[in-house]
Amino acid sequence: MMSGQDKVVDARGNYCPMPLMKLVEAMKEVDIGRTVEVWSSDSGSQRDISRWAEKMGHEVVAVNHEQGYDRIKVRRRK
Repeated sequence: MMSGQDKVVDARGNYCPMPLMKLVEAMKEVDIGRTVEVWSSDSGSQRDISRWAEKMGHEVVAVNHEQGYDRIKVRRRK
C-alpha cells in the first residue's frame, strides 16, 4: 500500500544493519517525493544510510543529532 504521507521509523536500540533494513522496507511504503525519517542510535547508520541513498538514487535531506540518537531523513526519488 502506497502512502502520500511521510513516514518515521524508530530504529533506536537496533544495530547495523537493522536501521538500514527498516529504511529499505519503509521506502517501499511511501510515494516518490515523500520522505522516511529514521531514528537510530547506531553510530554507523548515518554513513550506511547516506551510502545506500546515493547508490539507490534517493536523497538524504536532513541529519539531526539528538540526545543519544540521530534523525536521518531520506527523500524517495524513484
